Amino acid sequence: METFKMWENLEDSPVIEYYRSENRKSDAAVVVFPGGGYCFRAPHEGEGYALYLNSIGIDAFVCEYRVFPNRFPIELLDARRAVRFVRANSEKFGIDPAKVSVMGSSAGGHLAALVSTYLDPIDGEGVDETDTFPFLPDATILCYAVIHHPDETKISHYETYCNLMGADGNFKSVSPDLLVSDATPPAFIWHTATDPGVDVRNCYLYASALRAHNIPHELHVFGRGGHGIGTANGDPYVSQWTTLLKNWFIFKEWLKA
Repeated sequence: METFKMWENLEDSPVIEYYRSENRKSDAAVVVFPGGGYCFRAPHEGEGYALYLNSIGIDAFVCEYRVFPNRFPIELLDARRAVRFVRANSEKFGIDPAKVSVMGSSAGGHLAALVSTYLDPIDGEGVDETDTFPFLPDATILCYAVIHHPDETKISHYETYCNLMGADGNFKSVSPDLLVSDATPPAFIWHTATDPGVDVRNCYLYASALRAHNIPHELHVFGRGGHGIGTANGDPYVSQWTTLLKNWFIFKEWLKA
């Protein structure tokens, strides 16, 4: 694993960690945003995913984005920069800049969905040549993601939104299901029906919004399973999602069978 600063001239720049597959079967890459409610970053949803992706022949980059007490749009700024960093250095890493996916779990899934749907300019962009590269990823991978903003339906994860924006934040403005457009990239989505931390209806809302815009997507909901389970090693039922993801990459012709 190699570590790079995402901004060379920014003091205390967040870093991105490069995990190169020893048996590469793809020129695609995945930028991973670990979960943690926007107050920490869970290693098993960062390095854990990167090592799995490496095992099937895909390079991965884990973005150590800033969390609480930082507030929006800092997290989105870091996520956009991560995608731009990979594209700006694609020749160096041997990556096709048109095959850059983002992946995230829980709050990291919210960030992956947000960088895929939030199109407005934000403060802190345009500082160098790297920022001239597009930030919109080519595909989105969501693992039990926080999606819908807090409202009367009670299906949102309020703490995640509160850590991102503060208790008085405009939550609706960063609800990815409401931001889906014709420009939103295709998605692979999975969740468990019994997730006690993030209601499964979050993934249904995102998938429904994608369908409304005719965006290709694949959705898998497992009948049981907890929250924060990552690759679900040791659970032969839920861990099927990793094979399904591999097959999705093969279907997209981004990975050799």
